[in-house]
Amino acid sequence: MKNKTSPKMYLALHLLIVLFSLSSVCSKLASKQPFLSFKFCLFYGLVLVILAVYALFWQQIIKRMPLTAAYANKAVTVVWGLLWGLLIFNEKITVGKMIGCVIIVAGVLLFAFSDEEKKETDNE
Repeated sequence: MKNKTSPKMYLALHLLIVLFSLSSVCSKLASKQPFLSFKFCLFYGLVLVILAVYALFWQQIIKRMPLTAAYANKAVTVVWGLLWGLLIFNEKITVGKMIGCVIIVAGVLLFAFSDEEKKETDNE
């Protein structure tokens, strides 16, 4: 019988996903700089640091929760990317992008609820 994943673990997972999404922000900021300039190297250095920290903590997350649940939640990175695009780069949010985000969040929620139902029936 497997223990239920704690809300704290899901919170940690989503904070890690936010950190992971910031690597794309730094990458895009680097792409706007002259090649090998100080800012270019700084932003790509941040990408490497973020990805290293992400890799270490991702391993800790998947030790403590089902891999399928962790990967299903990772899809939320797209939603964060859309938000960072709006806030940092003044990108437009279209209806299609919003529909895509709603589908992603709905999929993650459906997976979470179906996974919990499966655990309950397995425990009976």
